Amino acid sequence: MKKLFWFLLIVSNLLANHLARGMETPSSSEPSFYQDKARGWFWHEEKLEPEPEPEPEPEPIKPKPVTEINLPPPEKPKEAIKKPEPATMSAEWFRKNLDKYRDKAIDDPSRENVAAFYYLQRVMLDKATKFTDVAKQVVMSDPMLDENTRRPLSTAAVNEANRESMLTTNKVLSSIAKKAGILFFFRSDCRYCEIEAPILSALENTFGFKVYAVSLDGKPMPGGFYTDFHTDDGQAGMLGVVSTPAVFMLKPPSDIAPITQGVLAMDELVGRIIMAARTAGWIDEESFDKSRGQNRVPSIIPSPTDITPEMMENPVDMINAIRRQARYTP
Repeated sequence: MKKLFWFLLIVSNLLANHLARGMETPSSSEPSFYQDKARGWFWHEEKLEPEPEPEPEPEPIKPKPVTEINLPPPEKPKEAIKKPEPATMSAEWFRKNLDKYRDKAIDDPSRENVAAFYYLQRVMLDKATKFTDVAKQVVMSDPMLDENTRRPLSTAAVNEANRESMLTTNKVLSSIAKKAGILFFFRSDCRYCEIEAPILSALENTFGFKVYAVSLDGKPMPGGFYTDFHTDDGQAGMLGVVSTPAVFMLKPPSDIAPITQGVLAMDELVGRIIMAARTAGWIDEESFDKSRGQNRVPSIIPSPTDITPEMMENPVDMINAIRRQARYTP
C-alpha cells in the first residue's frame, strides 16, 4: 500500500510540472494562469481588437478669392440738343408764348401788361386774316381745291343739287330693284321687326323691290306684313344672322350683299342699299356720286413712293407731284 501511495504522489507531481511548463510560453506577453489565476479558466475568451486610430479631420476648404470684373465706366449722359428758339412773331412762337403774356396780364393786370397781350393777339389775328385772304385766292383759282366744284355752296345751287340727288336716287333704286331683291329675316316676337317691316314694304311699293321674308321661328309677323313668308331652313346661319331684323340684298344667281342687322330709317336704308350696289359693281361711279348730290371730280391721294423727301422741301415741286397723282378713283 505504501508503494502505491508514493507512486501516485510522484505521478501527480510530474503531471503538475508538465502542465505548468505547457502553460508558460517565453514569447507570450500574457501572464500564465498561475500568475493571473484570478481570471479563472477562460478558454474561449476573445482577444479585443485594438481601437482604430481616429482619422484626421479634413482641413476646411478655403473660399477662392473672387476675381474682380472690370466693368466699363458708366456712360456720361448725353447733353440734350437744344432746339433753336422759333423766330419772334412766328406761328410757333405764338403757340409757345402767347399764353405766357396772357397769364402775366391776368396775374398783374397793369395797363402795360394788358396792352402787350392785346397787341400780340392783334398781330396773330392779322396774320390769320392775311392767310385766309390768300387761301381764298388760291382755292378760287384752282378747281382741284375748290369744294364748290364738287358740290355747290350757294343756297339756290344747294337746293337744285338736292333735287337732282333725289331724282338720281330714285332712278338708281329703280335700276337696282330690277337686278336684285331684298332678303328679310324676322321673328314673330321681335318688336324691331315690326318697325322695319313697313319701311321695307314702302321700299317695295315705291321702287319695285321684291322682298323675300323669312321667319326664324316659323311663325307670322304681327301686324299683317309678309304673310306669305318662308321658314328658315339654315339660310340665316349660313349668312351669319345674329340679330333681327336682318336685311340682305340678293342678286341672282348667287350675289349677296349685307345691308343691316338692326332697325334703319328709310334714308339710312336707301343710302346703304346704294353703297352696297356700288361696292358690288351693280351701279357706276357717276350714278353713285349724283345720288349724293356731288359732281364727279378727280381724287388726289398720292402714293408715298411717288413723292420724295426732296420734293416736300420745295412747295412747287410738292404741288406738281400731287397734281400728277390726280385721277378718278372708284
